[in-house]
Amino acid sequence: MPAKNKKIPMRQCVGCGAMNEKRLMYRVIKTQDGELLLDKTGRKNGRGAYVCPNTECLQQAIRSKGLERSFKMQIPREVYDALQKEMETQ
Repeated sequence: MPAKNKKIPMRQCVGCGAMNEKRLMYRVIKTQDGELLLDKTGRKNGRGAYVCPNTECLQQAIRSKGLERSFKMQIPREVYDALQKEMETQ
């Protein structure tokens, strides 16, 4: 019996636009209350946007306003700072 190949979920980075495995990327979510959170588990409820785990992609997402487009709202500086801090600790 042939082994089943499990499908790997892919997501697009809002910075560089590259497709990558979901589990390798950072997920930012917008909750129903309009709150923005960094979702480390990838399982929280809310609209998600993904960023590659490197600072160049984050800088590109900030310049191109990728998260603003994904969530159709202004993104507070604290969200970008939290992402930056998380990338530096990894």
